[in-house]
Amino acid sequence: MPVTTPMRGRLITLEGGEGAGKSTLLRGLEAHLRERGVDLVVTREPGGTVVGEAVRGVVLDAANNELCAEAELLLMFASRAQLVRQVIDPALAAGRWVLCDRFTDASYAYQGGGRGQPVERIAELERWAAHGLKPDVTLLLDLPVSTGRARAAGRGEADRIEVEGDAFFERVREAYRERASADPARFRVLDASAAPGDVLDQAIAGVAGLFAKAAS
Repeated sequence: MPVTTPMRGRLITLEGGEGAGKSTLLRGLEAHLRERGVDLVVTREPGGTVVGEAVRGVVLDAANNELCAEAELLLMFASRAQLVRQVIDPALAAGRWVLCDRFTDASYAYQGGGRGQPVERIAELERWAAHGLKPDVTLLLDLPVSTGRARAAGRGEADRIEVEGDAFFERVREAYRERASADPARFRVLDASAAPGDVLDQAIAGVAGLFAKAAS
């Protein structure tokens, strides 16, 4: 009998600045996908593996205030390389879907737009460390920086990145929006200033096309 090869799974990523509501959306979208019968893996960046979570601790620890931009970029891709090889690639190969809180677009926004690291340097790391893997759909939660920062202020002590000033986060937002404009087939820009239920509805509409592709 012929061996049936599983259809490749789908990779959905959530992106956005601080206080955009990614955690709330992730929970709602996860529930929706599971209700639709999707065999789903949920993960995050940096993190998602034992190695990645250790890297996350270093990158976000406010005590590490001497960490340079180059080291931050390399640490993010070290975590990403492990996540791709250990979690994402095997899941997609097995036909499972992956829902990831941040992926490579975050490095273009935070380490590129925010820290000023060259785009071509990030692109080379993407090709090498992340296997050039691109999400099938990226949901970008977009809202004014002032709104997001006001939301984030109520979450407790700020981490190493959250302590940055408004100018940093304006650059992050602009980098995200530029990437979305350059790749409209992949990005779905969500109005993150809306009520959580409305944001979830936008996200569900944004990933609906993946079900048609999976059925074809």
